[in-house]
Amino acid sequence: DVTETEEKEAQAKQEEQIMKEQELSNLLHEKRYLKALGLAISLDRPHTVLMVVKAILKETDGRKHLEENIVRLRKDQKEAVLTFLVTWNTNSRNCHEAQAVVETLLKHEAPDSLLQYSGIKAAVESLLPYT
Repeated sequence: DVTETEEKEAQAKQEEQIMKEQELSNLLHEKRYLKALGLAISLDRPHTVLMVVKAILKETDGRKHLEENIVRLRKDQKEAVLTFLVTWNTNSRNCHEAQAVVETLLKHEAPDSLLQYSGIKAAVESLLPYT
């Protein structure tokens, strides 16, 4: 009985994951970037978040759209993006996107607010050599 219940739970989780992946794909196709960013962050998918950022930057006035979307994220989502962009910044193919997000965070967040982010010290230390 217990094994059957566990298998059903695992299958339900897998189905939910597939549904979220499909929703994410649809959001990107519909260019609903804020929801796509939020979903990719909640799924803990740094590469997908990067793909969303790249898609935004490819748009006309991409920097402006990126700022609009990043500013509207919750604090915990911004912290997650900050963690992701530390890794993106170490790769020359992704450093421009990372720098665009860093610039947006620095421009729109007060220094005192940024200091409240979890992992900000480590993130800054990791970003400095590549910036």
